[in-house]
Amino acid sequence: MTGVATGAIAVLVLPGALANAAGLLLAGAGLAASAIFYERRVLAQREQIFAAIGEVKVRLATNAIRLDNLAQRVEQLPMSEADAAPARAAINELTAEVGLLGDLLQQVATTLADHDAQLSAAQARRNAETAPPLPAPAPELARIAHREALAAARAEAIQAEQLRAADERAAIISTALAEGKVEVHLQPIVQLPQRRTRGYEALVRLRLDESTLLLPAEFLAIVEERGFGPTLDALVLTRTLAIARHLGSKEGGLFVACNFSAATWGSSQALVTLSRILDRYREHAGNLVIEMPQRVFRALEPTSLGLLGAMSANGVRFALDHVGDLRFDPASLHDRGIRFVKVPAALLQAEAERSSIDIAAADLAAQLARASITLVAEKIEDDPTVADMIELGVAYAQGLVISPPRPVKPEVFADPEPAKPVALAPEPVRPAARISADILGYPAAGTSPAAAPPAPPTGPAQKGPAPERLPFRAVLRRASA
Repeated sequence: MTGVATGAIAVLVLPGALANAAGLLLAGAGLAASAIFYERRVLAQREQIFAAIGEVKVRLATNAIRLDNLAQRVEQLPMSEADAAPARAAINELTAEVGLLGDLLQQVATTLADHDAQLSAAQARRNAETAPPLPAPAPELARIAHREALAAARAEAIQAEQLRAADERAAIISTALAEGKVEVHLQPIVQLPQRRTRGYEALVRLRLDESTLLLPAEFLAIVEERGFGPTLDALVLTRTLAIARHLGSKEGGLFVACNFSAATWGSSQALVTLSRILDRYREHAGNLVIEMPQRVFRALEPTSLGLLGAMSANGVRFALDHVGDLRFDPASLHDRGIRFVKVPAALLQAEAERSSIDIAAADLAAQLARASITLVAEKIEDDPTVADMIELGVAYAQGLVISPPRPVKPEVFADPEPAKPVALAPEPVRPAARISADILGYPAAGTSPAAAPPAPPTGPAQKGPAPERLPFRAVLRRASA
């Protein structure tokens, strides 16, 4: 505004064409200075917004740590389980809310960063369009540039074809998930050395058609890349809870274990959704075990730990799998709801031959058992490995040598039949009435012979047949019947 006003004054004060030129120059300079000042002001405000978001995130993290410390203090207080349950539930809800607020702030920061990137890309395109044309190259340089252009076009076409094929495959997988074509196969977990079945692991399969069944390695990468992980986990959890309901009706305390995708473990909102599903099937949670990779467990945020605490309070047990090392703190694992630790058999064999580790493989099962945690050896491929696991004191085992994964019978997922009405007992058959005395011509019960009615006349004037005389034995037999 100052530049425009100065230009107008110059036009009025200075004479002739010089006034017009000076006025236009001063007005343009004023507009350019205004644009630069506005751009710097917007950048300063954006930096202030990012700084404020960072400060809020730091405060949220501090509050989450304080909530975690408060939860540990509540655990250490000498209170009964009934008194401590409301405090734990309140702390878990606060921790979940803090995590959700942190996720929202992260989304705001990501959106602003994407907006800045798009503005930078648009500015770069405008600069490229207004750039002066390059001078014509020499013939040899032109041929080299042509070959490079052809190679780039060919590579771009191949990449476009790969993207198209990936999109088609992702669309097929998305359709299969939307139609619920998820199958669950069960692999037994047995107790050593008897090999008695103690539980099962639910392994997901994706059915595209009658002849195509995809294994996890063939579709999990696309599922996580396209953001279908929480949807798949919800479907698998629902089917696993149906299996848990079926196992709960049997004796032996059998359980079924399932696992979640990395996208679900990294999203507090997805964990909250799965927690709500578990709340609806709380009566079957005792037969359910949720597996969690070791690297995910070590990187969990306070919000996710609070949600795990809420699930554990509802009776859900957890298992630590995809173990890469044997550095465990059994007491800490038990406090976080871990009741099983699944270690590859090859890792246990390798660590048993070493001596420079924190926990010896031969003592690992005993140390975990003292903390009420069961060691499970997985990926067992042959019988000699089973013998090694028995020698190391491993309680449970799982692998192809024991049993491969097998599909679940459809009736397991069917809703339980309603209880049949109890059939009423038939009415007891009443015995035939005894022959009364008056039929035989004797006085009725409770009357004297004098009070009995006179006998009918038996002379010739009587009409009708005479009463039949029965022997005494027949009368006695009927009276005692």
